[in-house]
Amino acid sequence: MKKLMLLSVCSMVLLASCVSKKEYAALEAKHQETQDLLNSATVKLNKCLSDAAAANARVETMKDQLADMRKSNEALIKSSQDLTELTSKGAENLEKSLESLRESNLKITRLQDALSRKDSVTLAIVTSLKKEVGINDPDIEVNVEKGVVFISIADKLLFKSGSYTVTNRAKEILGKVAKVVNSKPNFEAMVEAHTDNVPYSKPPLLDNWDLSVKRATSVVRVLEDLEVNPQQLVAAGRSYHVPLVENDTAENRSKNRRTRIVVMPKIDQFYEMVEEEMKNLSAQN
Repeated sequence: MKKLMLLSVCSMVLLASCVSKKEYAALEAKHQETQDLLNSATVKLNKCLSDAAAANARVETMKDQLADMRKSNEALIKSSQDLTELTSKGAENLEKSLESLRESNLKITRLQDALSRKDSVTLAIVTSLKKEVGINDPDIEVNVEKGVVFISIADKLLFKSGSYTVTNRAKEILGKVAKVVNSKPNFEAMVEAHTDNVPYSKPPLLDNWDLSVKRATSVVRVLEDLEVNPQQLVAAGRSYHVPLVENDTAENRSKNRRTRIVVMPKIDQFYEMVEEEMKNLSAQN
């Protein structure tokens, strides 16, 4: 470009020496036009070079972004594969959990059925006992607590004061109890005797413990005489340690002197029934 400008200047000098002023002016104008075009082309060239550099920079940036996107895509693909595997395992574990839950619910249903059957038998016992002994007798109470039948008989119906010999009136009442117990060979009858807190000591008995136990065994012997299977019978003395009310009046002490006959399923047979249900459930699975 410098050579071109030098050539132009030389040409002008030479021409100036051999051309007219008019021609020289025309040449000079032409030269200025050429110079303007050259300057404009230079500006455009520089802009193109700048744009090209910027474009190359953007291309490099886009290459970096593309590389990052490829890495991210690969990571997403791997995560998706891992997630698919985890989801598959999770679905499998969930199915196992649901199956276990279904089995547990079925076991609970079986247990509830067993308990319902026991409760049905218990209700039948209560109905029979109330029918036999009469529900309007204030000295005889028949009720159910937590699935167990309790027959509570006032002390004055069974024994004379300070005695453990069963009265004739008591034998009549116990005969009705024996009839119901005999109809349920898979049940037990626990005779539970209670005293008040007045100290007792009549040889050969030492104290209230002895009196309560002796009264319980006396009732058990009467039931056995009434042909109740002795394997169904249990004798228990509680002395004065489980009172119904405070032993602070004669009336309250009278309430605490009582004998309870607890009619309940034999525990071992009840559990055998439950275990049998569980075996049936396992066999079905």
